[in-house]
Amino acid sequence: MEEKKTENQPALEQENTAECVPAPVLSGEERQNRIWKIVGCCGLALLLFLLGMLTQWLLIEPQMRSLIKVKDAIDRDYYQEISDESFYGAIFDVVNDELLDEYSRYMTTDEYAALLAENEGKREGIGLVFHTDDDKLCVYRVCGNSPAEKEGIKVGECVVGFGKTQQTLTQSESFDEFSAFVNGFENDEQFFIVLRGQDGERTLQISKAAYVENYVFYRSKTSAYSFTAEGKVSAQAGGTPLSALQTDTAYIRLLQFDGNAVEAFDKAMEIFREEGKKNLVLDLRGNGGGSLDIMQKISKYFCKNSTDKNPVVVTADYGEKKTEFRATANVYGQYFSAESRICVLADGNSASATESLIGAMLSYGTIEYGDICLTERGGVAKTYGKGIMQTSYLLDVMKGDAVRLTTAKIFWPNGDCIHGKGIVAADGTKKVAASDGSDEELTAAIAALFA
Repeated sequence: MEEKKTENQPALEQENTAECVPAPVLSGEERQNRIWKIVGCCGLALLLFLLGMLTQWLLIEPQMRSLIKVKDAIDRDYYQEISDESFYGAIFDVVNDELLDEYSRYMTTDEYAALLAENEGKREGIGLVFHTDDDKLCVYRVCGNSPAEKEGIKVGECVVGFGKTQQTLTQSESFDEFSAFVNGFENDEQFFIVLRGQDGERTLQISKAAYVENYVFYRSKTSAYSFTAEGKVSAQAGGTPLSALQTDTAYIRLLQFDGNAVEAFDKAMEIFREEGKKNLVLDLRGNGGGSLDIMQKISKYFCKNSTDKNPVVVTADYGEKKTEFRATANVYGQYFSAESRICVLADGNSASATESLIGAMLSYGTIEYGDICLTERGGVAKTYGKGIMQTSYLLDVMKGDAVRLTTAKIFWPNGDCIHGKGIVAADGTKKVAASDGSDEELTAAIAALFA
């Protein structure tokens, strides 16, 4: 609220006039000396600034100085305009494609933001993952909580056509064509896809959406659960029970070490205990890894013969130092007994943190190689073979770009490193042939393990 000032109410500034001291009167020579002092101080500050810039320039490697000069010359004299984005993009492309290994790369602002979102389980699209080595568009995975899951699309079905309307369907099984088609739509815009499965063809209306993916699924002979991934994680009945299981055995599929996988896995293990199950089939097919932190939290269930409260599950060798990463607890005995059996399913897309979890289970006697069943794809039955670790570094807080570098080699608790090799059938595992059927391959693997 403003105050109204009257003639009898002095201004606040006037009330302090008694404290003011008149400024001294300077002679001409004194005034000139003061001016020269000010000029001298400014000159000294400028000199120090220029010396600092020169020092910083000299500390830059000669090649970097040349690069800066080239960039300046292009900006100043080149007959065509080259944007900063194009110039530096070309440099980073060379760094990514020719200098760094396949797991390391410079990431633009958008790419790094997408990586962070993916680590949180945040996705956008219809939620279908296809085999990368197939000529057909056969569904390898349906993302939990995605539009595809809600529309009932099943693993093993193949996309054979798509269109904006049912009257404009294009018959195609090209991934590039289908991807370009889907990317042309905004979220919530409806379009049609044609699916071919064991029961014939069907046409489905669907749209893209933003969603938080669920990575954990629980099944037993008589029950099936998935898990919500937004907010507080909760179990929800849904899906098909797995009739191939014995009554004392449960099945958990873990698709990625990202998002809310820990909370969902904890819920699945609660159901395992509530249902009084003894044995577990842990399905890690297609699990390409993810966060080591999440793997540490999930590994607490699987360190059978360790007496440590926090058993070592991975040792990272950074060259000059080694760092041990430990399970956050050791609760094997709270869920399993001496008579329990744990089996693992894996394939050529099981990598990184997945292989580390399997390695910890092998190291602590939770499983033996004969408790692993590998899917044979392309005549090969093995896991991916990634025994190295990457670290991401934010380069510019304001810009948001980053670089991801391979920084360490990974060793199992027993000292093994499977980088470049993976877990192979020759180690003594079981193996089954790949199948496009949603449960055909799974049923064959369970039969091979429990024969």
